[in-house]
Amino acid sequence: MIRLHNIQKIYRTRAIETLALDNINLEVKEGEFISIMGPSGCGKSTLLNVIGLLDEPSTGSVELGGQQIMDYNSRSIAKFRNKHLGFVFQSFHLINELSVLDNVELPLIYRSLSGADRRKRAIAALEQVGLANRLHHFPTQLSGGQKQRVAIARAVVGTPDILLADEPTGNLDSVMGNDIMEILKGLNRKEGTTIVMVTHDQSMADQTDRIVRLFDGNKVS
Repeated sequence: MIRLHNIQKIYRTRAIETLALDNINLEVKEGEFISIMGPSGCGKSTLLNVIGLLDEPSTGSVELGGQQIMDYNSRSIAKFRNKHLGFVFQSFHLINELSVLDNVELPLIYRSLSGADRRKRAIAALEQVGLANRLHHFPTQLSGGQKQRVAIARAVVGTPDILLADEPTGNLDSVMGNDIMEILKGLNRKEGTTIVMVTHDQSMADQTDRIVRLFDGNKVS
């Protein structure tokens, strides 16, 4: 499902060159749920961004679903990302001026779907995360855990093959964090969604199939 070969990522400015990822090789099987761990600044989020096609590696190749993505142009990458990838972030990234339902519906606007079909899918996604009674609320009216549930619904509304989660429980207490983990595990087990999750929390990582550890941009296990 995911194959990274000799990935290197270098950030350059006039004064300094920073090696964020160094010779990363990684394979994630279809339907696998893995976590990425390591100290702050070790390259975890950079690696997730490379997998998610949000950041281009300096060298190396990215293969998703058997397709060599490095051969795609920017428009094709955007289309692939919208169809096959879902993203969950620590800071939710919800639009406060839009209702919960409208936030979840957003990714579907870029597909050839009717308004009624988009709404139907958004409602189903919110039901899946237990927020069917919050459709017309706004993000400012929700708790942190509820906001993250909305973010997950938005990420899965397009039925992505791969879900990428960057510290999805980082801003939540342990109870809410465990609730979010149960949703993610349910998506993995029932829907077969491949999940790559960045986390600092060992207890959350221990609930995944495999832990990948980074240190100073290198994969150490």
